[in-house]
Amino acid sequence: MIRDIWTVAWREWKELFSRDGGLSGKLGLLIFAAFVGVFLPWQLGRAWIEAPWVTFFWAWMPLFLVTAVTADAFAGERERHTLETLLASRLPDSAILLGKVLATVLYVWGLTLICMPLGLVTINLTNADGGLLLYSASTLVSLAGLSLLATVLGSATGVLVSLRASSVRVAQQNLSMISMVLAFVPVLIFQALPLPWRANVLTYLMGASISEVVVILATLMAALDITLLLIAMARFRRDRLVLD
Repeated sequence: MIRDIWTVAWREWKELFSRDGGLSGKLGLLIFAAFVGVFLPWQLGRAWIEAPWVTFFWAWMPLFLVTAVTADAFAGERERHTLETLLASRLPDSAILLGKVLATVLYVWGLTLICMPLGLVTINLTNADGGLLLYSASTLVSLAGLSLLATVLGSATGVLVSLRASSVRVAQQNLSMISMVLAFVPVLIFQALPLPWRANVLTYLMGASISEVVVILATLMAALDITLLLIAMARFRRDRLVLD
């Protein structure tokens, strides 16, 4: 089973680099790395390392990046007429699904991990008078852990949407709508709460330590990751995909 997952992941990994391996794809990756790893740290200075909200930026950023990659997972196979060949192989359903998720996670999370030290280098070069600036061990674990959970969340969501999308464009549109809903629904829910409840929530958030908030966020994201992966595995049926 593990070998089958790696087989699919390696196949998908090569597909990712063949799609993004051209001049435009490499240029896009360089622009993204330069923006996140150089421009933002240069503009924000020490706050890029010391501000509490930076932890949540690294949890949000992979979600923004992963949707563009996962939209192609199955919808792209349909457009390239390679889905039938993949489904005709001896590979188990779960290996195909998890292999695609794994390839996307390694791709996006790897890019995220590259941007982190690049940002540290930028900060230390532009703030040489302030001494060496580094993340604490706990902060580094939080950044890496939350970004990984966010990448899995985005990948599972994207694969789930791509399963039934007729084209990559449709998958991207659906994922964009989901991203907007996820961004605004928490705000709308908070606004709908009674005033005493809102006051209690704000009081807790103001008094909670960053580590408490990270643990809560990580727990919620892990639960969502498992739930979405189970739903995707339940919806993955070769006969339905072929008929579609």
